[in-house]
Amino acid sequence: MSEKPESASNVAEYTVSEISGALKRTVEDTFGHVRVRGEISGFRGAHSSGHAYFSLKDDKARIEAVIWRGSMSKLRFRPEEGMEVIATGKLTTYPGSSKYQIVIEQMEPAGAGALMALLEERKRKLGAEGLFDPAAKRRLPYMPHIIGVITSPTGAVIRDIIHRITDRFPLHVLVWPVRVQGETSGSEVANAINGFNGLQRGGALPRPDVLIVARGGGSLEDLWGFNDEAVVRAVAASQIPLISAVGHETDWTLIDLAADVRAPTPTGAAEMAVPVKADLQATVATLGARLSAGMSRYLDRRRQAQRALARALPSADQLLALPRRHFDETAARLGRALQANTQKKRGEFDGCARQLSPRLLEQRIREKRREISILSSRLPRGLKVFVRDRRSLYARRAGRLSIEPTARLAERGRQHLQQLDRRQIQAVGLVLDRAKRRSGELERLLKTLSYQGVLERGFAVVLDPSGVPIKRAATIATGDELTLKFQDGEVQAVAKEGDERPPRIRTERPSPVKKPPVPSGSQGSLF
Repeated sequence: MSEKPESASNVAEYTVSEISGALKRTVEDTFGHVRVRGEISGFRGAHSSGHAYFSLKDDKARIEAVIWRGSMSKLRFRPEEGMEVIATGKLTTYPGSSKYQIVIEQMEPAGAGALMALLEERKRKLGAEGLFDPAAKRRLPYMPHIIGVITSPTGAVIRDIIHRITDRFPLHVLVWPVRVQGETSGSEVANAINGFNGLQRGGALPRPDVLIVARGGGSLEDLWGFNDEAVVRAVAASQIPLISAVGHETDWTLIDLAADVRAPTPTGAAEMAVPVKADLQATVATLGARLSAGMSRYLDRRRQAQRALARALPSADQLLALPRRHFDETAARLGRALQANTQKKRGEFDGCARQLSPRLLEQRIREKRREISILSSRLPRGLKVFVRDRRSLYARRAGRLSIEPTARLAERGRQHLQQLDRRQIQAVGLVLDRAKRRSGELERLLKTLSYQGVLERGFAVVLDPSGVPIKRAATIATGDELTLKFQDGEVQAVAKEGDERPPRIRTERPSPVKKPPVPSGSQGSLF
């Protein structure tokens, strides 16, 4: 048996497992249940096993945290990254990595202020995306056939809604059961909204005409699932009009802002969804009575008007008096007219019968046969003469169809075109000469009337600072800046004080110029 080596010290020796177990017992016995306040960090949602792993931190330290699946399902809100919470649990160590951690049994937001700050931030974010835009909200159908309700199947809310709908207007109600509190409530509500929108019309499960998302009252933490971003986006994307009935009238969530209509209570949502059947029946009965009374009054007025028109019309005897008399007179003349017509026709038939005797018919037949035999004997000679005449006619016409007349006609046309071309050139030359003479006359007249000719004779034009000619000396004040325009340039000048009489400016009136005569054929004035 081998001897153990002697230790150099009397300090107790532990294995790694022993020291880790001792530390675990010390930490658990010393701290037991604690409440830790910190900010959630590294939260990525629940693991596939249902557990959640993250950290709690403040500005100086950090501690690992874990929530087992049983405790996770009992939370009244869904943890999120950056949320400040107060966690209750016990401290322990994890021997596998020599780390200590807190096993959280309960967790709540660090006061309503933290949740409200997170709610306001989410509200601003989703509002900036247009999910709360009033223009995108749809009107509720006045008379829905099917109503879809998304709520807990065991609470009093669904019983109140069904009872209220049954009292007002019994309809087909589809209930999609969901959790209305806890971490998974938001995802279940969003899936229910998307599921109702995914139903096809005419399918095995009918598609609702309006949706109601309902829950009873509660604290901000209890209603936190209806502030979930997935719920808000599902409500905004819903093609079915949706009524939000979450909490009491004083409670509000983000689903209220995204819904098409917000109801103060679940019972109020049922009242908004369907009208009162008794009221509709009373309205229909009232309208039916008004319609019957209106039709009766209308028929009475039409009947009175008809009787008034009937009194203004003549009677049947008056209308038929003249036609009846005419008919009687015609009937009296009809017998005599038939007899006379019969005698006339009998005389005509007798005359025709005398002409249709067998002897006369045989005589006419012999005459026609003789005429036919004469024509038959003349036919060959007539055909020969006709053919000879046609041949001579065709020969004469063929002689006239030579190329020489056509060539002569073409030559005459060519000579005529050449003559027209020469006349055109002469006419264009005359027009251009006339225009040149007219242009020269207008240019000389322009030079005569222009003030440039006056400037060339030694005169000047006085202009004010804006370049407008000054016509009278009385409009010039002492110190005014003037411009004197000569024939070869301009000179700046300043008016000085003179005598009391206004200065006289020598001007020269241009001699009148006689307008040149307007050439014949031109129209309009010279200017």
